[in-house]
Amino acid sequence: MPRAFYRLFLLLCTCGPALLFAQPDRWQQRVEYVMDIDFDAAAHQYAGTQRLTYHNNSPDTLDRVFYHLYFNAFQPGSQMDLRNLTLPDADDRVNDRISKLTPDEIGYLRVKTLEQDGQALTYTEAETILEVALAEPILPGDSTVFTMSWDAQVPLQIRRSGRDNAEGIDYSMAQWYPKLAEYDYQGWHANPYIGREFYGVWGDFDVTINIDSKYVVGATGYLQNPGEIGYGYAPDPAERPARLSYHFVAPNVHDFVWAADPDYAHDTLRRSDGTTLNFFYQPGEETTENWRALPPIMDSAFAYINAHYGPYPYKQYSFIQGGDGGMEYPMATLITGQRSMTSLVGVSVHELMHTWYQMLMGTNESLYAWMDEGFTSWASSEVMNQLRAEGLIPGEVAENPHARTYESLRGFRSTGLQEPLSTHADHFATNAAYGVASYTNGAVFLEQLRYIIGEEAFDCTLKRYYHDWRFKHPNPNDFIRVAEKCSGLELDWYWEYWINGTNYADYAVVNVDSSGTRTRIELQRLGRMPMPLEVTVSLKDSTQQYYYIAPQILRGEKPQPAYATNWTVLPDWGWTAPNYSFTLDLDQRAIQSVRLNARGRMYDDDPANDRWE
Repeated sequence: MPRAFYRLFLLLCTCGPALLFAQPDRWQQRVEYVMDIDFDAAAHQYAGTQRLTYHNNSPDTLDRVFYHLYFNAFQPGSQMDLRNLTLPDADDRVNDRISKLTPDEIGYLRVKTLEQDGQALTYTEAETILEVALAEPILPGDSTVFTMSWDAQVPLQIRRSGRDNAEGIDYSMAQWYPKLAEYDYQGWHANPYIGREFYGVWGDFDVTINIDSKYVVGATGYLQNPGEIGYGYAPDPAERPARLSYHFVAPNVHDFVWAADPDYAHDTLRRSDGTTLNFFYQPGEETTENWRALPPIMDSAFAYINAHYGPYPYKQYSFIQGGDGGMEYPMATLITGQRSMTSLVGVSVHELMHTWYQMLMGTNESLYAWMDEGFTSWASSEVMNQLRAEGLIPGEVAENPHARTYESLRGFRSTGLQEPLSTHADHFATNAAYGVASYTNGAVFLEQLRYIIGEEAFDCTLKRYYHDWRFKHPNPNDFIRVAEKCSGLELDWYWEYWINGTNYADYAVVNVDSSGTRTRIELQRLGRMPMPLEVTVSLKDSTQQYYYIAPQILRGEKPQPAYATNWTVLPDWGWTAPNYSFTLDLDQRAIQSVRLNARGRMYDDDPANDRWE
């Protein structure tokens, strides 16, 4: 009997029916990377070795694995190239640039050797995916060790990663290593790379970068040998060798980024909680003043974020000039640095917030980009508004920092290009539809949830989501279940409408009619999506009365909000009924206006029909 089969037989015999029929918990695969690269800056190439310990915590036996080879996308004729040549609104940073790369400008990751526990493996390179047949299956609860060597060439900077970006940064090293694909309760996620989103396995990284000693390197993780390096990590050594070995360790992350430039300045700020903030930038007229002003602002941003969304769990974070805009990674971000002060703070806050809604959650961005980009965009607006309130950046404090996001969604819906948020990130017909779905729609989803369940339950939701689901790859149902537990309300209808379709709410005040000293208000549901309504009746004596109508499928009501001193809960509105009316003990002549959604926190397709004067 083969060893693997015998062990499986033994496992089934000892565990019996309980193993076969038990509902598994949300298990997580785990990896331990040890990587060493020898970097040749003159040729823009490097050789790498990788020792990868893979823990199969799933209930499944695995007979194959997949690796991502992201750099292979940066070659003429690649799927990423063809995708951008055929999109009607291709990213300006890409367009036809990949198709024009010369052999010394392309990127590649070429696996030379790959073994499992000392046995050579058979593998096939399918552009950006390495398909690997295992020598021995990995049983549930078992681990195995893969050893690999590879050669690579850094592509000209086009999208996220590469050399010689538009601001003159030598190396922005994201997606630079053969990265094991994630296997979860939905199976393998080995999507070809066309420039969209990422999904990774939680694990520990031990990375050594051997490079010419003129280069200053910023990266994910904790530098283990600062005394040998200097360059702002520690006082400069009396003498540096021709080459340096930067040794970084990063625990419990799902990716690793680094960047290198000989002209980097490296400033640091140690927060009162012990977290070290690193700032790597190329000094110059367009950078130095703003980058030197950035540390205390980001210190305040950290304080607000920690208090509202959960404490930052690592010991360092690095803001690194590089890349092609802004891109988040564990413990670090690559951002272009030649910006105005407000723009520099804005991109820094946004990429930092990704720590909470991607780097700590590890959501499958390809399937649920809105849970990362949307939640991050929502929180970024809140943080920027707070920094304005503290006088750290210019601008007026907004009563509703999300109003423009709602308007943006409303405007895009009029184009007819909107697609459901449930669309896979790679499969949107246009870049615009992807952008609105992931950033705009996701942000409105969160702010509108606050409107539905109320402030206290919403605050509870964000903090409990952080506590319950960090390091666990949550999906939409996981998030909405947290909101249900915090609010005591039924919310499955909300995400089913908002995520799976594009038919949203539109309500109207259709008639206000009096009969003696009583006034009848008639409302109509024009859109397909049900929502709770706040009806504000403003009287001519300058007072206001609030009337709250919950959809029956909410199975309850939100508490009276602080802004509504005169709050009346009306009978529920059955969600299939198109019409609803209620009568007030008021003479119509005393009423100045009747308005739906006066605070604008509910998304409504046509606000023009929300008001009666």
